Amino acid sequence: MAVTARARGARSVAGGLGHRTVSAAVAEALRQRILSGAMAPGFQLRQDALAEEFGISRIPIREALLQLEASGLVRIAPHRGAVVTGLSVEEIEDVFQLRVSLEPQLLILSARHLTPDDFSDLRALREEYSAALKAGTVETWGELNRRFHLGLLRHAGRPRSLAIVAGLLQDCDRPTRLQLSVSGDVARADMEHTTILDLCEAGEVVAAANLLRIHVEHAGRSLVDIYRQSAET
Repeated sequence: MAVTARARGARSVAGGLGHRTVSAAVAEALRQRILSGAMAPGFQLRQDALAEEFGISRIPIREALLQLEASGLVRIAPHRGAVVTGLSVEEIEDVFQLRVSLEPQLLILSARHLTPDDFSDLRALREEYSAALKAGTVETWGELNRRFHLGLLRHAGRPRSLAIVAGLLQDCDRPTRLQLSVSGDVARADMEHTTILDLCEAGEVVAAANLLRIHVEHAGRSLVDIYRQSAET
């Protein structure tokens, strides 16, 4: 039977590695599939199928799945095995509504306290994000987006609100990558980040906050549409 390219790649991950290293390598390979959207929320990870694909026993597969469960990427359920976790449409709507409520107000509080060094760091981060968007390195998009947003809000002086936003942005990691990949909104996201930063540096804080609200609202609506269209197919 012919070996697929994916199976060959999977077996090359495991080949020649020690037992513990094999489970870590398998966990990383599966993590990348989940984070890229190749394994969607609800996808069932069957140990026997994975063991066959990677050409190894089920023991390191089981250990890899436990590592993924510890990081919140899968849930090991009775009688179902490991299932990829993810947010429902209702949870996506809730997360983005909370972001829309919090982020613009925090930006108004923070922007006037951003220093030249802060702007320099934010511009470097925006350029890194822009390059990642253009290069299609999907696995980095969510983290770079999170760092940019939190960098804008860092001087708001509202640690509890910032902690909430940080958690919401973490929840948005995979959904953000999915939204950008499927919708093709890469250029829009890049432009809006640039404009928000320009407005902050020019002292146009209210305008920056308004654009941030529009930016988050659009991403949320787009993502909900993607989830609903996927559910209909």
